[in-house]
This record gives sequence, C-alpha cells and structure tokens, in this order.
Amino acid sequence: MATVTAASLRLAPPGVLRRPAARKLLLLTALAAVLVPLAHARWASGSWPSALTVDLTGPLTRAGDWIIDNRDSHPLFLYVLGHVSNAVVVSVRAVYLLLLAAGWAGVTAAATALAWRAAGIRLALGTTAALLACGALGMWVPTMQTLALMAVAVLVSVAVGMLLGLAAGLSDRLDRVLRPVLDTMQVLPAFAYLLPVVLVFGIGVPAAVLATVVYAAPPMARLTALGLRGADKEVLEAVDSLGATARQRLLTARLPLARRELLLGLNQTIMMALSMAVIASVIGAGGLGDRVYQALASVDVGAALAAGIPIVLLAVVLDRITAAAGGTTGRTPATRAVYAVPAALAVTVAAAVAARAAGRLDWPASWTVTVATPVNDAVAWMTDHLYSGVPMVGGTADWAGHFTTWVLDPLRDGLQGLPWWAVLLLVAAVAWPIGTWRTALTAVLALAATGVLGVWEPSLDTLSQVLAAVAVTLVLGFATGVAAARGDRFARLLRPVLDVFQTMPQFVYLIPVVALFGVGRAPAVAAAVVYALPAVVRITAQGLRQVDPAALEAARSLGATPAQQIRQVQLPLARPALLLAVNQGVVLVLAVVVIGGLVGGGALGYDAVFGLAQGDLATGLVAGAAIVCLGLTLDRVTQPTERRATKGA
Repeated sequence: MATVTAASLRLAPPGVLRRPAARKLLLLTALAAVLVPLAHARWASGSWPSALTVDLTGPLTRAGDWIIDNRDSHPLFLYVLGHVSNAVVVSVRAVYLLLLAAGWAGVTAAATALAWRAAGIRLALGTTAALLACGALGMWVPTMQTLALMAVAVLVSVAVGMLLGLAAGLSDRLDRVLRPVLDTMQVLPAFAYLLPVVLVFGIGVPAAVLATVVYAAPPMARLTALGLRGADKEVLEAVDSLGATARQRLLTARLPLARRELLLGLNQTIMMALSMAVIASVIGAGGLGDRVYQALASVDVGAALAAGIPIVLLAVVLDRITAAAGGTTGRTPATRAVYAVPAALAVTVAAAVAARAAGRLDWPASWTVTVATPVNDAVAWMTDHLYSGVPMVGGTADWAGHFTTWVLDPLRDGLQGLPWWAVLLLVAAVAWPIGTWRTALTAVLALAATGVLGVWEPSLDTLSQVLAAVAVTLVLGFATGVAAARGDRFARLLRPVLDVFQTMPQFVYLIPVVALFGVGRAPAVAAAVVYALPAVVRITAQGLRQVDPAALEAARSLGATPAQQIRQVQLPLARPALLLAVNQGVVLVLAVVVIGGLVGGGALGYDAVFGLAQGDLATGLVAGAAIVCLGLTLDRVTQPTERRATKGA
C-alpha cells in the first residue's frame, strides 16, 4: 500500500503544480535563476549587442541598384516581367472600357441581376441603391477605375490562391513548406513589399495589381487547402471504389465538396483586395484610392469620406453577394441556374442600349450630391469645440497627450529599459504556458531576429503601441460583444456600423483622428483601435451565442443573475472564441499601427514609409522583415497550441 501511495504522489503533484502551465513556469523560473546572472555578467548594459547584429544595408542597396540599372535591358525584364506588366495593363484597360461601354445603367443592371441570382430581391435592391449612391457622390468614374483594377487583381489572386491551395491540400510536405510563406505574405506590411514591386515594375497599374495579389491571395490558398482536406472521406472512398483516377477524384469529388470553402475564399479575397485599394494608390493605382490618398495629404475629411463611402458600398455589396452564393450552395434550382446568366446579360445589354439612346451613358452631373462641404464644416466645428478647452474634461488633444504621457511613454520606456535577454525571457514566460516549447522558441527567435536586423529599439517602440492599442480594443470589444450577444435588437443595429468600420479603408481612419488628436503615436493607436474593434466584437458575440443553451438554462435554474451567467458560464465556455478575438485584434492593430507612421507613429512604421518614399530598399525591407517577426511573436503568444493545430498553422 505504501508503494502505491508513493507512486500516486509522484504522478499527481500537490496543489497548483498539477497544472501543466504552473510546472512550465516553475521550470522556466529555475532556468532563469541560472541564466540571468550569466547574461547580466556577459551583457551588463542590457542593450542589444552589436556583435549579434547583421547589417543588410550593403547587400540590399546593391540589389536595388542592380534592379534600377538593368530594368530596361536585362532579358528577365524585357521578355518575362515586361510581358507580365503589359498583360496586366491590357487586362485592366479592357475591363475599364467594358464598364464604360456598359454605362452606369448597364453596370447597375448587371450587378442587380447578379445580386438577385445570388440572394433574391432584397439584396438586388440594396445593390442598386449602393451603385446609385456611388454615382450620386460624384465618384462613378473613380469607382469604375477601382472596380476594373480589383476585378483583374481578384481573378489573378483567385487563380494563384487556388493553385497554392491545391498544392497544400493535396500534399502534406507542400503544406508545411507553403504555410510560413502564406504567413509572411499576410503579415508583411504593404509598404514593405510595395517598394520592391515598384523597383521592378515602376509606378503604375502593374505594380498596384501585383501588390494586391500578394496581399489577397493567401486567404484563397488557405481556404482551398482547408476545403480539400476537410472533404467527406466516405464520399472519397466511394469515388475510389469506382476506379476514378486522381484527376477525376479531384474534379468530381474534392473540388465540389469544397465549394463552400472556395466561395468563402473568394469572399475573403475580394475583401482583402478592396482593403488594398487605398494603399495601392500610393504607387499609381488611381481610382477611389487615389482620391482618399490625396485627401489624406491635405487633411480633407469630406473628400476622403466621399471617396471612402463607395469603397465601403462596393465591399458590402460584394461581401453580401459572395456570402449569399456560398450559403445557397446546392439549393438553387437547375433551371434558374441555367437561365440566370443569359437573362442577366440580356438585361445589361438592354439597359446599356437604352442609356446610350437617351444620351445618358455617363452619370449625369446634375444628379450628384456634394458631401465634402458639410462634412468638413462638421469636422471644423468638432476641432474648434472638442480639440481643446472643453470644461471639466479637457479636449481630444489633451486626451491624446495624457494617453501618450501616462500609457505609451511608460510602456515604451519600460520595454526599452529592460535588458534584451530579459525581454526574450518574458516572451518565453508568456508563450510557453499556453503552448509548447516549440511555440515559445518560435516567439523568442522571431523577436530576437529584430535585434539581429539592427532594429531592436524601434521594434520595442512598435510593440508598446500595439500592446496599448490591443488593451483598449479588447476592453471595448469584449464589452460591446457581450452586449451584442445578449441583445438581438442591439446586434441588428450594430451590424451595419461594424460593416462600415470593417470595410472603410485604413487611410480614412487616419484623417479624422489627425484632425481630432493631432500628429503623434496616440492618433496611430486610435486609428488601430477603430480598425480592429469590429473583428473583436463579431468574434466575441459569435462565440458567446454559440455557448450550449443547456448550460445557460441550468445556470438560470440555479438562480444565476445575467451577470453571473456571463461571467461564470458564457465567458469560460467561449474561451476559444475569445482567444481568437485576441489574436485577430493583435494582427489588425499591428497592420494599422504600421500605417500610423504616416501620421507621426514613428518606429518601424516610419521606417517602412520612409523606405517607400525614398526608394531605400534596405530601410523598407528591414523594417518590413522586423514587422513580420513582431507579428509572428505576437501570434504565437496570443494563439494557444490546440487552436493553432485546428487551424493548421
């Protein structure tokens, strides 16, 4: 009996040590007790040692110079990349001319017919209203320019994404190889890869399309691979039993079974491409993005809103159409599917011919409404009355100053004041308890890579802004998500607001926050909070709504109050969704904090923007690589191992 008792004591540690996370922290503490004195004796200053830094300025500068010198003479540019550039230009121009030939009436009729085919009359009417609003704002021609560029970019993104997804879905080895590539494509800030694209293709439409493809293709690849891997095994076995070849198995079984995931991938690709519309305008994309970028340069909120609203409307319409197409998979009558396309084409041609005959092919100037003036007047009033001098509460400038002084500065100084090895140890202490030693090692090495690249201090500055923005986002997002999950009416009222905020171009957020908060790190944080908040709210509300109703009913039967139900039942059971909300909030905040370099955010964002503006390949790519490493660290720290395994990451 004594032997059994001793064995049971060895197998079951007492108290808190029964938890794996506690045992990991105890082991990490023991290692720190040994390693910290050694590190302090070797690197007493605490700053990143220059001996561990690799200077990439020389090689990257030489690479940039070689591209510039050989762009007009090397066979790679003349016979390969040159043809790619010409094909992109011809494709975009052909789509644009087709849209102009159809006229506003033809385009509106085609979009309405497509929406009716996907979801019925309600969405068709909404689509008509959205396109008419684009014309009424005086943005019909820029909208068609953006639509032409996005159509080509989405088609290329879908083709590239499906090829990568097929490779990852059919081969485990290729899946492991492609996964870090797709992670890098999504985390790498746009300003970092715009620079090499511009060096190769120059300013213009080809560079804008290809930059959009790099950003928008990964969701299609991931969801294609997910759909192929999640196909019903019984159906696949039945196909194999009929003697189907590998090609027939793919075309007749796996792809049809993955249709819902493919349509979701198309939906996400469209959203990502539209979100790039403004950023791509920096390198000559034109269209609505160029109007927004010009408004940012002149801090013209009204002009930015007039160009931003059509982007939002396009995003919402395309989102609803593709989502409806995915939701009606297998339910559309065959006769309707056969005759829908010819009918839509006939309606489009009839509308275009009627508009041309009436001399109304272009949007009539008398039908436009000016919103810039009243919006700018409202912003001017807010700036005059809210910027400073508000009794009792101060003003937005005071709030920004206090947030910088009391939150951002102490957080940045605290991180930069810690020895570099202490920061890495802190990351390991956060990452290891929620994952494995591989998770912690990846997070530590990714953060250490920023020091190796020579941008340790700017990386910690960016990290401080991200942490502050994430904290504010989670507080507001969780509170709003709980309210949306508990009240159906509030959720219905909140949905269009979240749609607008989630689809509004990132640059548009920078303009009002600069007008209200001035220039600095606080406006960058405010814009990041506004951009990341919708995703956190949606995921939180969805997670809480998916909690087992039986658990809630049991809590009510025991007399639990609504607050107790939320705190003791819904939040614990929705923990995976809440962790996903944290992870997505971190990724989205990081994306906008980087763009905040345009409005005084500094740190890595400024380096990425400076590299693009000055054509400095070394500065831009090093900053971009550091941001990727920072994003990888934050992803591993905020994403538990079991959920990452579920996602296939």
